[in-house]
Parts: sequence; structure tokens; C-alpha cells
Amino acid sequence: MEIAKHNTNELMRLEPGDLVEFKRRVYSHWAVYKGDEEVIHLAGEEGDGLDVNVQHSFTIGGKMFNKAFVRVDNFWDVVAGCKAYKNNSKDRKLRALSGDEIVARALSKTGEIGYNIMFSNCEHFASWCRYNIQKSEQVESFFTGVLVGVATIAAAGLAVFFSGNSERKKEQKQTQ
Repeated sequence: MEIAKHNTNELMRLEPGDLVEFKRRVYSHWAVYKGDEEVIHLAGEEGDGLDVNVQHSFTIGGKMFNKAFVRVDNFWDVVAGCKAYKNNSKDRKLRALSGDEIVARALSKTGEIGYNIMFSNCEHFASWCRYNIQKSEQVESFFTGVLVGVATIAAAGLAVFFSGNSERKKEQKQTQ
């Protein structure tokens, strides 16, 4: 009941061209609000965006192999029990096109097959429609986390290596 009320309030705030973030458990699915309770989004055959046949969601030489496409669906079908949010937060850094332009761009891709979780996902698509730039903060955050983790492990390894070397040098000086 609380989720339905939240989503009803969010839906009433939406204007054509707004980006809608559907917060799933592990990720967010993104769409462009078309109007009349409809969204345009990059989705799998089952409608979610991650319902992509995994064996096909990769690239070879830049060519995408997949089962995803841009489609128009009812807001309530896409929300599927999660919370939806109007999210134009990238407006702070990027220039948004007009609502009509955003919707026209999104509709121009209807049916186009193209999905890659790292370079062409639903957030990339929605961002391209609104800002003319493919940007996924989810992917960027993931890679930042990976890089921080790798850097931390490397720094720890170097610290152990250098502390071991300095201990050996002390031992060599003491034996001389």
C-alpha cells in the first residue's frame, strides 16, 4: 500500500521527458516518461532491462548481440512492485533537452536492438535521450569501487613488500 501511494505521487509529478528511476534490489532500471502513464525504456523481452538473455549480451568488434530493445510500456507494468522516482539529477551537470525533444529521441529508437550492461544499458539510453550523452552512474560507481578495491590491495601488497625489504636490510647491516 505504501509503495503504491509513493508511486502514485511520483507519477503525478512526472512530465514528458523526465527520467524515471525504478529502484530494484541490486540495481536501478531507467526510463523516459512519455506522458499518459507511459514510459519508453531499453528492456528485455520480459520488460525489465536486465531480462536479457545473458549468452547474447556481449560485443564482438563493437557489434552488439542481445535480446533487448527500446519499447513503450505502461508505467505500472514497469514499476512491478518497486519504488519509482523522478530523477533528473544529472541536470545539475548536463544540459537537458526540451521535453518534446527527449520524448522524440526516445521514440526514434523504438524497436532498436542494442544492449550492453557496461556501455549501452537502460541508464545510458535514458541519459542519451535527455542529455545527448550516454552516461550510467551505476556503471561508473561500480568501476570506481573496483578500482578502489584493486588500489587498496595493491597498496597493501606494496607495504608488505617494502616492510619486508627494510627488515632484510636491517638484518644485513646487523650481520656486517
